[in-house]
Amino acid sequence: MKNIQKIAIPISVGFLGLLVFNHYSLRIPKGAVPVTNFDAEKYLGKWYEIARFDYKFEKGMDNVTATYTQNSDGSIRVDNKGYNYIKKVWEESIGEAKFVKDKTEGRLKVSFFKPIWAGYNVIDIDENYQYALVAGNSLKYLWILSRTTEIPESIRQRFLEKARKIGYDTRELIWVKHT
Repeated sequence: MKNIQKIAIPISVGFLGLLVFNHYSLRIPKGAVPVTNFDAEKYLGKWYEIARFDYKFEKGMDNVTATYTQNSDGSIRVDNKGYNYIKKVWEESIGEAKFVKDKTEGRLKVSFFKPIWAGYNVIDIDENYQYALVAGNSLKYLWILSRTTEIPESIRQRFLEKARKIGYDTRELIWVKHT
């Protein structure tokens, strides 16, 4: 009986910890609201990262893109690529995204290291699905995306204003180079 407890207790605590971690990693920043009437089909395809907060997985990267394709099970394949100008190599990460509620809300969870999931919240998008503002699970994660390597100044200002109102320090954004 003691051997079972030695195994069961750590496994139970670890599982509970993973559940709590995943719950908090799927939060959305206060004041951020996911897009409603979201059209997942229109969102699929290639996006260029225009700006982001620097974090360890993208540190030192330019020419960053994200390509979203539909998987047969309804989830979305996430293919992130970028050029690490420090190491002078192209890097790629393949992940999976799933909708948190339903496909008409721009609130997803994404994983590159299962079973760890993180929030991916489309909080603004233009009517033609050419430009998107994406919030992570906290004020540490923010992305501005475009279907091309440039973004109109009016969209840029719209996204920056929205981000500032939520509480993001937009002065910390890195504007990604595309060559």
